Amino acid sequence: MAEKPRQGFRGLWNISFGFFGIQTGFALQNANVTRIFQTLGTSIDALPLLWIAAPVTGLLVQPLIGHFSDRTWGRLGRRRPYFLIGALLATFALLAMPSAPGIAVAAVLLWLLDGSLNVTMEPFRAFVGDMLAPEQRTAGYAMQTAFIGAGAVAASLAPEILSHGFGVASTAPPGVVPPSVRLAFQIGAAVLLVAVLWTILTTREYSPAELASFDTAAEAGPDDTPLVAPRSGPAWLALGVLIGVGVSLLGLDKPLYILAGGLTAFGLAQMIHRRALSAGHGDNALGRIISDLATMPDGMRRLALVQFCTWSALFILWVFTTPVVAMVAFGTRDPASQAYADGADWVGVLFATYNGVAAIMAFLLPLLAKRIGRRSTHILCLLAGAIGFALIPQIHSATALLAPMLLIGIAWASLLTMPYAILAGLLPQRKLGVYMGLFNIFVVLPQLLVSSVMGAIGAHLFPGDPRWTLFFAAGALVTAALAMTRVAAKD
Repeated sequence: MAEKPRQGFRGLWNISFGFFGIQTGFALQNANVTRIFQTLGTSIDALPLLWIAAPVTGLLVQPLIGHFSDRTWGRLGRRRPYFLIGALLATFALLAMPSAPGIAVAAVLLWLLDGSLNVTMEPFRAFVGDMLAPEQRTAGYAMQTAFIGAGAVAASLAPEILSHGFGVASTAPPGVVPPSVRLAFQIGAAVLLVAVLWTILTTREYSPAELASFDTAAEAGPDDTPLVAPRSGPAWLALGVLIGVGVSLLGLDKPLYILAGGLTAFGLAQMIHRRALSAGHGDNALGRIISDLATMPDGMRRLALVQFCTWSALFILWVFTTPVVAMVAFGTRDPASQAYADGADWVGVLFATYNGVAAIMAFLLPLLAKRIGRRSTHILCLLAGAIGFALIPQIHSATALLAPMLLIGIAWASLLTMPYAILAGLLPQRKLGVYMGLFNIFVVLPQLLVSSVMGAIGAHLFPGDPRWTLFFAAGALVTAALAMTRVAAKD
């Protein structure tokens, strides 16, 4: 049987260049949305709740996009239609968000932005598996990581460069997003759209017939695997109801209702699928996704735990770094002050630093993995990140905060490369999209958990002091490193 053609540097570039635009959007979101929310009058304790719409959307969208992209074939191919739709919607959200008239509109636009970026991003993960032979996949995901780092550096630095390099104002009256942030979002929207269009126009996807001719032919056909109906639906439903009742009776914070609702919905979905399957009507998108989740490979299950812990730490970083840095290094908690604006701009520099390190590390990780293995490489990088997280709340010099960002950049590079390189070798080609989408559940779930629980914990135990969140994140990375020891990587 034929093998997939080996891609040169130009081919790897074209396949992954769209990620430069995607990460430009994500970096603008991660570094500035907290600032936008606080500018519009949001308290620190309410920040996780306002971020919650985005992970909920991702939780629903990712498996569906993966499922349908596995079954799509048209003039643009298999994955590229989703690249285009997501990029157009994300471009609109980037243009509109800085001009949001209030918190409610800003939250809706965050939901649209994050969901649209995920619609574009997840097929890109499967795209590497579609286009590259197994021995090139580490290089392919490393190229994506390089573009992720480069896009994030440019986007994170944009408000700072516009403010200090071009004289664009970084402050504005209360309730108004500064001009430097608005202009950065406008430039980012253009970059996102152009970069994704580059990949769409410079690549040609393999047709179903071509995929069938490669060495994965036995796995490339239609999905005819037997459906499975999990029996755990009632248990998930009962747990969700129990948490909801507990929140009501004990007077706990309302964001916990989101967690209860999610568990209840998951239990109901399993029960609906089981009933439909027993009646001979379960072969649909919902049924396939639930069945695939229940039958995912054991190695994917173990890797999912690593992802869950790791992304818990990253989401904490994106939500809470701005108020932490403003407090410990710039001596303010007032989001309307010049000191806070300077701190927020500096967070852009810090985020650019760890992304810049990741862009460089992307070219070194394949060499390190070849020497000591993918699993050991990822463990070392996660531990480096844990040290970086633990250092941030203890450093009171803005410049010295660059040091922990170097360590976080190492972890970030590995997070974007190694799990996907390992996972691609565990999955059947015909289900690459849906399993990549399901894998993203374990990126989204920690966002949902942080959004629903972290604010409640902070309000009761550490009111007005977000520093504790970064210590918690450091512990999450240590846990991820320990969980990684149970993953058997095919190096």
